[in-house]
Amino acid sequence: MSKGDNDNTNESSAASAAGTPAAGSSRAGTRPRKRAAPRSGLIGGILSAVALVAAGGGLVSAASLAPHSPASQHLQAPVASVPAGSSVGVCPGPARLLEGTPVGTDPQFSPDSATAKTAVSAAVLGSSAGVIPGSRLAPLKGAPLVEIAKSAAPAPATTAPAAGTPVLLAGVVPRRQVDNVSVLRSDAQDNRPAAAGAVLSYTAEDGDLQGSAAAACQQPGNDLWLVGATTSLGRSAVLNLTNASSTPATVSLDLFGSDGLIQAPGSRGLLVAPGSTRSIILAGLAPGQERLGVRVRSAGGPVAAVIQQSVLRGLTPGGVDFITPGTAPSERQVVSGVAIEDPAGLAALTAKPGFADAGPALEIAVPGAADAVVEIKLYGRDGQKALPGGGVVTAKAGAVTEVSLAGVPAGTYTVAASSDVSFTAAARLTRGLRPESASDVAFSAASARLGSQHIVPVPGTGDRQLVFGAPDGAATVSYTPITADGKIRTAATAKLAGGTTVSIPVPAEVGGSPLVGYVVSAAGDSAYGALLLGRGGRQDISAVAVAPEAAGARQVAVTLGY
Repeated sequence: MSKGDNDNTNESSAASAAGTPAAGSSRAGTRPRKRAAPRSGLIGGILSAVALVAAGGGLVSAASLAPHSPASQHLQAPVASVPAGSSVGVCPGPARLLEGTPVGTDPQFSPDSATAKTAVSAAVLGSSAGVIPGSRLAPLKGAPLVEIAKSAAPAPATTAPAAGTPVLLAGVVPRRQVDNVSVLRSDAQDNRPAAAGAVLSYTAEDGDLQGSAAAACQQPGNDLWLVGATTSLGRSAVLNLTNASSTPATVSLDLFGSDGLIQAPGSRGLLVAPGSTRSIILAGLAPGQERLGVRVRSAGGPVAAVIQQSVLRGLTPGGVDFITPGTAPSERQVVSGVAIEDPAGLAALTAKPGFADAGPALEIAVPGAADAVVEIKLYGRDGQKALPGGGVVTAKAGAVTEVSLAGVPAGTYTVAASSDVSFTAAARLTRGLRPESASDVAFSAASARLGSQHIVPVPGTGDRQLVFGAPDGAATVSYTPITADGKIRTAATAKLAGGTTVSIPVPAEVGGSPLVGYVVSAAGDSAYGALLLGRGGRQDISAVAVAPEAAGARQVAVTLGY
């Protein structure tokens, strides 16, 4: 501000202090002011306002320069506990044969084969007080198929067992035949989601879909990744989207093909109504793809997603299975339960025209814009096995890359893959070495490391194995049988040396009662698990990764405002 401005301001302030009347006013016995007086008063008022603003600015500046207390610098958002909700597991429906060659993406199905059987096995863990959460297996709409336990108020404290003497019980569904999508629902208990799990198994001995397929009943989500599909000649891939909530779901699909991202009309804005399943023929969106990965994103209600994949080589069935979501893209992926047959027989079979996909392989999808250099390691019963070709591959950005796992000795393996670029992966398993005979195919998705109290239900029949792998260091895995009488039996333990895989046969009975499932927990370095399934005398195979354990109580940040 100039000196003249200061002088004017001082004069104006002095006049105000002396009681000078406001502009436009008059006193008794005095002559009215000249017209110029209001101009002087106006300028004085403006300059006074400027002085006040400057003074206010000085106060603001002083406040901003004043030291702040630590509390005023870092304000944490308040958190609120979220009540635990029901546990929901959506089981796919039976494998069904496409009828004819449908136009577009909406399928039509032919009747099931004469020998096809589809069943669900489930288990719900009770509390330490012996109370089984209210739970039921039911179709998407309608009355429950099985009422496992009725919802009830907590038992009085006087009826609880003494501390240190927990009552180990479970609600079970040993084997329930189903003919459509079903849902396992379990109420929360003690403000924690119930520890529950279910598995669907399909078998057929005739028709184009002969073989076996299995899938863990999955918790719906809003962002799911599925890898391993193919839509080339003789291959059928049907994506089934199920909305078990009461909120409509609008689904968008991102398709990753053999050569890159596929821009497909009709892959956006797919409406899935509450309590319904929508089936989509992937060949209608991405035809002729030898390798295909699908990202499913849902706005609104969460959905469960599964791809029914089948193979037909001429008139010879090549297998059927369900491709289920794996872990989200990350810089490390681990796949368990990878069974490999005789390498010489596989080499002879896959060399024949039309049989290139009749051998085991790792499918790698890279969703980002940069290629991924992926290092792949196989861990078997006796340690790491070398992968022909060195085990280091470059996976193209926005595409699905296949890495053959043939050439290593026959056995069951854990596959660990790592890169500096995020990717997702799944393994394709095959069984059958004679080109003129029916064979089978299975898919094992990458899974998260084992924690505590995973519920692993097992189908009621067939050859069944628990497979655990410890790719990094020593781990201890406990597996506690659950039998059809609801009892939780004595736990067994598997000690895994670092870089090894163990296979444990599943018995038909424990303590005179049919085995329904296991409670699995792990300690030590990271361990991973899967259920490997087959049938004696047949070339059937399927694999089910161990599902995540029930989450604990949740807290969310609360934002106040409007």
